[in-house]
Amino acid sequence: MTVDIHSSWKPYLKDEFEKTYFKNLTTFVKSEYKNHTCFPKGNDIFNAFNCCPFDDVKVVIIGQDPYHDFGQANGLCFSVNDGVKHPPSLINIFKEIENDLGIAYPNSGNLMRWAKQGVLLLNATLTVRAHEAGSHQNKGWETFTDAVIKTISHQKNNLVFLLWGGYAKQKQKLINSQKHKILTSGHPSPLSANRGYWFGNKHFSKTNYLLEQVSQEPVKW
Repeated sequence: MTVDIHSSWKPYLKDEFEKTYFKNLTTFVKSEYKNHTCFPKGNDIFNAFNCCPFDDVKVVIIGQDPYHDFGQANGLCFSVNDGVKHPPSLINIFKEIENDLGIAYPNSGNLMRWAKQGVLLLNATLTVRAHEAGSHQNKGWETFTDAVIKTISHQKNNLVFLLWGGYAKQKQKLINSQKHKILTSGHPSPLSANRGYWFGNKHFSKTNYLLEQVSQEPVKW
């Protein structure tokens, strides 16, 4: 696995790439992609970083696993490529944006437009075997992405972290809450959203308010 990552991230993450766990992870991922169908495409694995340079990061959204059906995963959490049917969680994200900000429900589920504005869309696990949710968990990806979260927490100031659901909320311990703002809610999946844990969180307007308080451009959600 070639670490095809934007040059702005390399000074902060190069030590991780040299660690034993990452070399073992690389061996595992190469084998999986050779012997099984895996997602996202190999050159999209580090898309979250390549679409959002280190210096531009101002919002962090943490997902868990890439989508595991054909044509869905594009390396950005919750995002799908243009023309792909929107998964249920993404539908609920767009519905909340519509309710919160009055922005019309979009045709495309590709969140590249968010990433280009400084939203790091980071899955805890960056790869998955087709149709097998969680199949690449506990192989080293979480160690790497935890290091990413700790690094940006330490190196940057005044970020907004959006932690949706129990898994993402566990990452709070990696974030310096004295330097950054953390917004939590239930997960946008139907199971959580339909129980009242997602809709009405107003995370998108709250994020923009917090960004404006530190003289940052709000996100065009």
